Amino acid sequence: MATMTKTQLVRLLAEENEITNKQSAAFLAYLAELAVAQAKKTGVFVLPGLGRLKKVQRKARMGRNPQTGQPIKIKAKTVAKFYLAKATKDAIVPPKK
Repeated sequence: MATMTKTQLVRLLAEENEITNKQSAAFLAYLAELAVAQAKKTGVFVLPGLGRLKKVQRKARMGRNPQTGQPIKIKAKTVAKFYLAKATKDAIVPPKK
């Protein structure tokens, strides 16, 4: 099964909420902007029922150059991570009993 494209998602949202495709696309764009702005400002953006987008600080560490095998230092940096909500994760991949 192929992944859902942005166009397909926009159409589905528009049909389900009885709005135009343009309004649906604008909503998705606004949601993405809001998520980025909030994560940048506060460090976390929660999308209830789906998960949270979080700004995380990675520590400096030693790595290895895959071509030469030489050890290299990897600098500390800030990255964005998305954590799935437990209910969402359990719905996608049920826990083993």
